Amino acid sequence: MGNETGNGRQTKVKSTPGSPAMDLLNALGVDLSDHDVAARAAFRALAEEVIWLREEEARLRHRLDAVEALADRDSLCPVFNRRAFERELMREIALAARHGTPLCLVYIDLDRFKQVNDRFGHAAGDAALKQVCDILVSQVRQTDIVGRLGGDEFGVILTHAGLADARQKADSLVERIDRLTVSGADPDAAPVQLGASCGVIEWAGQPSADLLIAEADEAMFRAKTARKSARV
Repeated sequence: MGNETGNGRQTKVKSTPGSPAMDLLNALGVDLSDHDVAARAAFRALAEEVIWLREEEARLRHRLDAVEALADRDSLCPVFNRRAFERELMREIALAARHGTPLCLVYIDLDRFKQVNDRFGHAAGDAALKQVCDILVSQVRQTDIVGRLGGDEFGVILTHAGLADARQKADSLVERIDRLTVSGADPDAAPVQLGASCGVIEWAGQPSADLLIAEADEAMFRAKTARKSARV
């Protein structure tokens, strides 16, 4: 019930803010003074349940976001894994188709990486992959996307980039990777000079990420063959 004033009119008594549940009731315009004790208790219990459900939803969303982020990341390098990379590529293809913007894909395969594993072990190979990943991430724009496609193969999605700019960027990445030298603990073991071959493809209506990746892979293979021929 409300309190009576001197002129006999009732004034509503608002619940004093102090808890999320009471704040919620006030925000909804619920005046507990209009209700009996049992109803007040029921309203408070319902408001507390709503607050708890909101907090639980936020906690679950946070956990889900963390799990999804882990599921998208490569097991070794801090970049997208192949599944997530293909998903992002499809998203960028859809955006390019909708807005008519250029889009290019760079497919990178390391040269002489097997020698690193054979000569110095897989720990040295993992360290080399991380170095390559650091180069790729540091040398592209925040709007570009880097992923590890498997083994010693990487992909870079260059958004809003035409073929000429993409080839220039790819050449720059290869030049930096070509300067990487891997050495082991054994001073008698000769170091391995890493290198990279890359294929660059511009999106030209290919309907799927798989097809675009396959074409970039073929372009990379041609580039690798040309590099081997040049060294002979």
